[in-house]
Amino acid sequence: MEFKIVVLAGDGIGPEIVGESRKVLDRVGKVFGHTFRYDDQDAGGAAIDRHGTPLPDKTLQACRAAQAVLKGPMGGPKWDKIENAKRPEAGILGLRKGLDLYANLRPVKLFDALKDASTLKAEVVDGVDMLIVRELISGIYFGEPRGIHGEGKERWGVNTEVYRWHEVDRIVRLAFDLSRLRRKKVTSVDKFNVLESSRLWHDTAEEAAKGYPDVAFEHQIVDNCAMQLIRAPKQFDVMVTTNMFGDILSDEASMLTGSLGMLPSASLGGKVAMYEPSHGSAPDIAGTGKANPLATILSCAMMLQYSFQLPEEARAVEAAVEKVLGLGLRTPDLAPKGGKTATCAEMGDAVAEAIRQ
Repeated sequence: MEFKIVVLAGDGIGPEIVGESRKVLDRVGKVFGHTFRYDDQDAGGAAIDRHGTPLPDKTLQACRAAQAVLKGPMGGPKWDKIENAKRPEAGILGLRKGLDLYANLRPVKLFDALKDASTLKAEVVDGVDMLIVRELISGIYFGEPRGIHGEGKERWGVNTEVYRWHEVDRIVRLAFDLSRLRRKKVTSVDKFNVLESSRLWHDTAEEAAKGYPDVAFEHQIVDNCAMQLIRAPKQFDVMVTTNMFGDILSDEASMLTGSLGMLPSASLGGKVAMYEPSHGSAPDIAGTGKANPLATILSCAMMLQYSFQLPEEARAVEAAVEKVLGLGLRTPDLAPKGGKTATCAEMGDAVAEAIRQ
């Protein structure tokens, strides 16, 4: 089979980790008899430098015409002083909105070989396997009005959290559907005791839960949830939450796996899905070989599963990552202090070599 993938390499370490992921996909193609065609496009900081905008129309149109989008992290200090509407992050939001990617799936799974890489005790994190479902194109990141007003010491800033019933209902129902493929438990996270937008979320989630009597359901307030993630993370199966809360909680949850460099993601909703690591562009280590490509490689496994309906190939990638970690290969973010480390390219080579049918 032949598949067309638009590649947005991103900024900082993006081109390095995306390059290793392409290497793994090409190996999958060779082993399983598929062909992956790549269409490289500009977005983020690189697009600002070349085109003066973080999301050129040509890029968005190419993404809409593809079968999947593979995206590297975007942004960095170089573009920090640009107004928000023109920063690299605006390009990311534009991609999500332009492709109608309302659901971000972030699996948080601890590989057995990395039990000692987490800063938490091994008995706390051993067996962690959850899925965070984050609403992606509404909430405070998109709400209006927004902006900075006034002058000097009288300036004030505003952002607006807006959720509509149908936006909450569809993401919550997706979480319930996904839970039926797992351990059948959903935790909805909000701040209903303070925020009206969260009260709507809370009530809508409760209404949706009535249609899934076979799935255990609970609410958690976001501050309690943040504590529970550290205290007893194995209680969670599928967590569904708002755009901002999901952004924060998934980064916290990444530490359960040993590193943010282990957290893949898939953004779904429209006809074309987007796959990317959950971490940032880390410009301080760009070009040094220290980047961890595994989150991006595991995002490609999600691409094989969700966009191309190739579950066997997806499992082969996950098994290859597990094998390589079991052999002791570690990028610097995963290695014990003073331990031997592998470069980004060495890790990519090892995973590609470990792909088996």
